[in-house]
Amino acid sequence: MTEGSTVPGAVATASESAESDGSNVAGATVEALTITARRRSETVQSVPLAVSVVGGDRLDGTGSFNVGRLQQLTPTLQFYSSNPRNTAVNIRGLGVPFGLTSDGFEQGVGIYVDDVYNSRVATATFDFLDVDRIEVLRGPQGTLYGKNTTAGAINITTRQPTFDFEANAEVSLGNLDYKQAKAAISGPLSDKLAARFAVSSTHRRGTIYNVTSRRYINEQDNLGLRGQLLFKPSEDLAVTLAADYSAQDPEGFAQIYVRTGATQRALNRQYAALTSALGYAVPSTNAFDRVTDVDAELNAGNKVGGASAKVAWNVAGGTLTSVTAWRFWDWKPQNDRDFLGLSIVAKSQNPSQQDQYSQELRFNRSWDSHDLVVGAFAFHQRIDTQGTEQQGVNASRWNINPSNALSNDPTVLAGLTALNTQWLKSTSFAVFGQLSWKVTDALTLTPGARLNYDEKSGFYERKVIDGQGVPVLLTDTGARRAAQLAVYTPQVSAPSFDDWNFTYDLSASYQLDRDVLAYATYAKSFKTGGINQNGLPTDAAGKPIEAAGAIKPEDINHFEGGLKTQWLDRTLTANLAVFRSDIKNYQATVSNGQLGVLRGYLANAGKVRTQGVELDSAYRPNARFSTYLNAAYTDAKYVRFVDAPCPPELSGGTVATGTQVPRAAGVAGALSPANCDVSGQRLPGVSKWSVALGAEANVPGDFLGKTGEFYVGYDGSYRSKFSSNPSPSIYTWVDGYTIANFRAGFRTPEGLNLYAWVRNAFDENYFEQLAVGPSNTGLIAGQPGDPRTWGVTLRAAF
Repeated sequence: MTEGSTVPGAVATASESAESDGSNVAGATVEALTITARRRSETVQSVPLAVSVVGGDRLDGTGSFNVGRLQQLTPTLQFYSSNPRNTAVNIRGLGVPFGLTSDGFEQGVGIYVDDVYNSRVATATFDFLDVDRIEVLRGPQGTLYGKNTTAGAINITTRQPTFDFEANAEVSLGNLDYKQAKAAISGPLSDKLAARFAVSSTHRRGTIYNVTSRRYINEQDNLGLRGQLLFKPSEDLAVTLAADYSAQDPEGFAQIYVRTGATQRALNRQYAALTSALGYAVPSTNAFDRVTDVDAELNAGNKVGGASAKVAWNVAGGTLTSVTAWRFWDWKPQNDRDFLGLSIVAKSQNPSQQDQYSQELRFNRSWDSHDLVVGAFAFHQRIDTQGTEQQGVNASRWNINPSNALSNDPTVLAGLTALNTQWLKSTSFAVFGQLSWKVTDALTLTPGARLNYDEKSGFYERKVIDGQGVPVLLTDTGARRAAQLAVYTPQVSAPSFDDWNFTYDLSASYQLDRDVLAYATYAKSFKTGGINQNGLPTDAAGKPIEAAGAIKPEDINHFEGGLKTQWLDRTLTANLAVFRSDIKNYQATVSNGQLGVLRGYLANAGKVRTQGVELDSAYRPNARFSTYLNAAYTDAKYVRFVDAPCPPELSGGTVATGTQVPRAAGVAGALSPANCDVSGQRLPGVSKWSVALGAEANVPGDFLGKTGEFYVGYDGSYRSKFSSNPSPSIYTWVDGYTIANFRAGFRTPEGLNLYAWVRNAFDENYFEQLAVGPSNTGLIAGQPGDPRTWGVTLRAAF
């Protein structure tokens, strides 16, 4: 997709205007898009559900070519990615725990492409390819979709094969050596067989200069391919075969020095003293200079693809749909886990390979005053990971107490290597259904239910070898071995989990007027339990705590009410939603501050609550002007989490025991609490306020012998500050920021579009997220957001 473009009459996420050829200037209306959120075709305004919809033309028009860009249009969608694997996609603050990703639990936001569930969040980092529309469903989705999701779903529908020939092509050029090309072609192969093929390629130079490698890093290097065949022997039967492949191979994603903060570690073991002892200084203490000196190899090789067969058969007065799919994910990373030009962690990589298989059967039928959807879903995946983490020549001085003479011997830790082998098997089965009953012309009741079974089993083994290739064992003795075991500890674990869950929901909607729909929903939902797949916390003897192997399912009570309205002869659309979700046994990330021991694992927090208000609105008084405003207020907090990991300012000292009283935050050498009570504090990654605002105006005209219209457009987004650490820290609040995007060009009704665009026009300095450096030294690293980018795009349809 392009960095910036336009669509005729681009309007709110909740709805989108019909295209205009410049006629009927006074009679324009905001047309409600047709969606399939409830597995049947309906207009957005008739669905008693909080859903944001973005058409494919609007994705092109606003430069929203991936989920990260999509969040600028849908304020309650949050997207964070330190690399494709460590990606979080949340809605209303819920989805996956913020921080390092584990394969042993489920995501709370389901990602579907043409009805196929994508089980790993890494698949969300690719460019959208030949998309017709995207529906962002907010709130629990379990009685209609294949995989139960507690926070919502992103339902992506691609453009389908056609029996009429059509084609389009697009080329974009911009600064930072930006190049993007897209093309799609569709048409008949016979009177019963049609095909469609699409390709997209994106390249952009990195935004951060690495003085060590003398290269720009954190680049974009994406390729996407999709092919489809549609066999339609009759009006009652359609078979669609699809295959896709996407690849990324950038040198990235580095997180760079942002700041330091005082911890409770001994002063001579904090960042300033350690770097001074090693004679080291970062090339810049201002992250927005966009300079780093990371010295480890960087790579983010990411490949995703698969094949599917979808059969839709009109039978027994309804439609029977079968969706059979196989998908793969290959991840080949290389990271710099110390974030510096020092060789502390010399190598860090955890390549993974996943295969998933899914089968969904669904029957839809409508009659009289009833609509019915019933279905069954089966899913299986296996993930294999081979991890390597290795200490460098500066590791001894960085990790061993300076009072210990071994800290001056680089050979103690140099070459110390942890070799991790793990696999995960996950299987689930479900039956689900939803009935919509039109009690009167105005009142509709919609109950739904789901029965779900989940089973997970895993294996994790960490072997440790020293720099001479000799195995390091828990039974080894001596000061040298003790120093090595403090960094990497051998471990074997085989956690497992299985459980049944029954959930249900009930919605009531009432048509107050032709253009006013009120609705209310209650949902009893769950997110299945999981396992700690990346190793377990250990006891005093260094043995894994087996009880921590499995985590409990989340238990959710969700309440929602809303209004869907249109005014002023349907030139104004305004949809309002109010929600509250109470979650027991919230699955939270627990971080370990010790370098290389166990970076993070999952545990259950007592209770979490998220509540708020959302507005989606659009106004199109005539065919020459349109505007939209989408806004959300979200209050997401830990209600009860008394044994949470402590933030860095309360970590690093000797852990208090018994009646010992921990000292104040940031006091060097002080006693540190074993854990912290973060009850009442905000969930990570959630801004209280988020807004998307845009407008477009056009005038008719002629250009290069063509008749069409000139246009200008603006798309802006605002996010208030948010916490970037699972336990809020004074060092990891990300300040609020505003992004302003502009576009201007000329387009014709035949599909020719030439325009210039600029994103982040005012060159706002902002962070996408911040991270706490290892070992409680006080180092804070982060990812600066993109600087101002600009370019030009030419698009043509045939």
